[in-house]
Amino acid sequence: MSENRTAMLTKLADLDAEQAKAVNAGGTYMERHHRRGKLLARERIELLLDEGAPFLELMTLAGWGSSFPVGGSTVTGIGVVSGVECMIVAHDPTVKGGTINPVSMRKTGRAMQIAEENHLPVITLVESGGADLPHQKDIFIPAGRGFRDLTRASARKQPTIALVFGNSTAGGAYIPGMSDYIVMVDKGAKVFLGGPPLVKMATGEVSDDEELGGAEMHATTSGLADFLAVDERDAIRIGRRIVARLNVTKRGVTAPRQAREASYAEPLLDPEGLLDVIPTDLKEPFDPREVILRMVDGPSEGNEVAFDEFKPLYGPSLVTGWARIHGRPVGILANAQGILFSKEAQKATQFIQLANASDTPLLFLHNTTGYMVGKEYEQGGIIKHGAMMVNAVSNSTVPSISILIGASYGAGNYGMNGRAYDPRFLFTWPNAKSAVMGPQQLAGVMDIVARAAAASKGIAFDEEAGAATRQFVEQMIEEQSLPYFLSGMVYDDGVIDPRDTRTILGICLSVIENQPIEGNLNFGVFRM
Repeated sequence: MSENRTAMLTKLADLDAEQAKAVNAGGTYMERHHRRGKLLARERIELLLDEGAPFLELMTLAGWGSSFPVGGSTVTGIGVVSGVECMIVAHDPTVKGGTINPVSMRKTGRAMQIAEENHLPVITLVESGGADLPHQKDIFIPAGRGFRDLTRASARKQPTIALVFGNSTAGGAYIPGMSDYIVMVDKGAKVFLGGPPLVKMATGEVSDDEELGGAEMHATTSGLADFLAVDERDAIRIGRRIVARLNVTKRGVTAPRQAREASYAEPLLDPEGLLDVIPTDLKEPFDPREVILRMVDGPSEGNEVAFDEFKPLYGPSLVTGWARIHGRPVGILANAQGILFSKEAQKATQFIQLANASDTPLLFLHNTTGYMVGKEYEQGGIIKHGAMMVNAVSNSTVPSISILIGASYGAGNYGMNGRAYDPRFLFTWPNAKSAVMGPQQLAGVMDIVARAAAASKGIAFDEEAGAATRQFVEQMIEEQSLPYFLSGMVYDDGVIDPRDTRTILGICLSVIENQPIEGNLNFGVFRM
């Protein structure tokens, strides 16, 4: 077994352990939930999906490293329901009653953004006690945006469905209230703005759960419920029936594209080999073609080469070219030697323009330390050339996907379409790192600045204190560069096993086709 494979397998074992924290976040409450005859959030999702359909869970590690449970008391992801790709948001009632905290808000906000950009129906599996009140100051305003997102989705003819299994109280009552379709479980769902204790305190009125907000009352009296389910499985059955009648069509699929997708070859190189390709030290270069050929379709009729490289002799530290993944065309930009020079930036700019001209989605594979610095490169125009690349990325309108397969530092992260540039999806491999710059470089810059400050004041630089500061800064930046930290901040859509990348890309490229794929050639002013 290679050293690279051993190191990656160790990271993947660690990733499994971290993701298990989200799956088991409910602890002993999970068994209590079962004893009440109720399904867990992921069990509800499994029953909702078509038989054998995959579920692309997103942002599993949201909240990692914070004071909140990993996963943010919600499960989000994309799955096929009655033949339709849907965004699914499921409250986890075993984690503090499914209450909404700041992590939950960031996670569901990102899920709604993905649903909007890809015109996905949204199915919310509701069982939530509303706001986590001790943190109300951090969620009050974002929660209002969540309600707004639901109503705007409806206005876009992007269907929203709420399956209510349990409590949906206070602000949580507006989740079903603002959905297009509402299914409530009899004797289970409880939807009210204020529960019996609050009502009694506020008005003196005495009432019980059922007459105040029970499913039968809402189905027969208030009219809030469109369907009354006999139990949780019946609610899921009704939800599937609703989706089947939505008359959803993919807006980005053309006849030629469908023909290409009908038949494709598996990759030339085995995806299993990805574990051997990536070095343990991110400073060690590797050939991104070894990665690309393990992701993209192999040669087949109508697809003569697996990867049709563009400008292979120009700007060699950025590899660009055309390929197909599960029959779907894609343009790929992949960092080779880590550093982006002027030629690489110019090459990327032209390639992004060409992808927009041909309405072809883009895939960015990050392994960059950023744009080259130094007198020679500044005089050669690295700023204006880097700005051209960032301009092209910023104004490109074809859907894009970014995957951090190695380093992603500084403005290189921006030029390679990092999270700030709104790629449709962004995933991270467990070996990747991302920050303003590497830990040693950042600590070194701070050390130089501190020495210069001491010299300007005419005082001696404290070497011992300086060494301690460098060590502290390096450790802090190293920790904040790790994929779990970034995922915990919801700066990616998930940390993934490299071997799953092709499958995940296939799902994402299919999801993207729910919207028209239209490029843009209006890029504003390029500083030449």
